[in-house]
Amino acid sequence: MSEERAARALAESGIDHTITRHGPVGSLAEAAAARGVRPEDIVKTLVVRRGEDDYLFVLVPGGRAISWPKLRELLGVKRMSMPDAATAKEATGYERGTITPFGSLHAWPVIADATVPGRRVSIGGGAHGVAATVDADDMIRVLGATVADVTEPEPIA
Repeated sequence: MSEERAARALAESGIDHTITRHGPVGSLAEAAAARGVRPEDIVKTLVVRRGEDDYLFVLVPGGRAISWPKLRELLGVKRMSMPDAATAKEATGYERGTITPFGSLHAWPVIADATVPGRRVSIGGGAHGVAATVDADDMIRVLGATVADVTEPEPIA
């Protein structure tokens, strides 16, 4: 059901998109290969909790992570957290690893990292192994996303 909800929301948005389905992947590089995009063009949708029943989506490109100091400064808050998997599903209707702002049970605010605009990106499609490739600028526009510098390169393991 969640895949259909995401696909319906994408269709209703009017933006050009391509749905890709693939099997299980174990890394960002594998996901990128399966979707036919570069790793940095995969955009994770992370759910962040600002307060009681107050969440937002942060769109983070592959190879980057949320910079908590930058995000706190942007939002003017001192504390935020990542909800556990059950809470994230309750807030969005999607399981962790499948989350997308498209078709979420609640229209939480969206923040897109400043590195997202100006390219085609692949985002979660509401189910494991399902993704949607969209023009980032169109996605930002239809979601009413705020674009801001809120990430940093992921540390090399």
